[in-house]
Amino acid sequence: MEIFFTKLQGNGNDFILIDEREREIIPEDMKAAFASIYCDRRYGIGGDGVLFLQASDRADIRMRLFQPDESEAEMCGNGIRCLVKYACDAGYVEESCTVETLAGVIPVTMGYIDEEFLATITMPTPRFQRSEIPATGEGEYCEEIRGLTVYAVNIGVPHAVVFVEEIGTIDIDTIGPVIRHHPTFPEGANANFVERTEEGLRIRTFERGVEEETFSCGTGATAAAAVAHHLGYAGDTVAVETKGGPLTVRLGETTSMEGPATTVFSGSISF
Repeated sequence: MEIFFTKLQGNGNDFILIDEREREIIPEDMKAAFASIYCDRRYGIGGDGVLFLQASDRADIRMRLFQPDESEAEMCGNGIRCLVKYACDAGYVEESCTVETLAGVIPVTMGYIDEEFLATITMPTPRFQRSEIPATGEGEYCEEIRGLTVYAVNIGVPHAVVFVEEIGTIDIDTIGPVIRHHPTFPEGANANFVERTEEGLRIRTFERGVEEETFSCGTGATAAAAVAHHLGYAGDTVAVETKGGPLTVRLGETTSMEGPATTVFSGSISF
């Protein structure tokens, strides 16, 4: 069976996209294993996850994301930008659309500016209560883990946020898994290490489901900005510099995240 795919990336957060808008390509009971096999960067195509673009009866299109550890993520900010770029280029959507995810229906506006594709995603409202993250205990989350002060927020997916003096000094491969798997997070959490700068924030993310540092995490950037804003460290518009490039987060009555998406290549595999 020949399967066609498109590889896309948003700030270096890269995905394999399978277009299932017209029909199922990968059987439901094989999607998780498919992601595990083909996200491998040595023996597969390589990617931080597999996006399945599907039809929706609640929105213009539906996104499902399976990750290298075979889990299905609730949503993904960079993944949505890649998904809508593909959908826009294919003529499925135009300047605005809605995307069904496990975290709800997400509005998106998009377009090309000087040949660069940019999308602005209306993100889920940040939730700070432990019961909504979810995390054990009551009230807002603030815990000491390995000598670090850890905050947490749900922005469609659970995120832990740690402010540090210099993100370059963090041994993220060691401390990232400790926070990501900490027992106060029953469903786990993405671990974000954030440095405050004159321009905004710099961030590194150890991502749940990928189980390593990624070049960028859109929900992580939004979570970091939301926590910084909540603590009075940042204003309503926050420039967030990820390892793979800049994102802009706006906070207020709604929360939005803006950034680019790029098509890398297309191909086919025998499956």
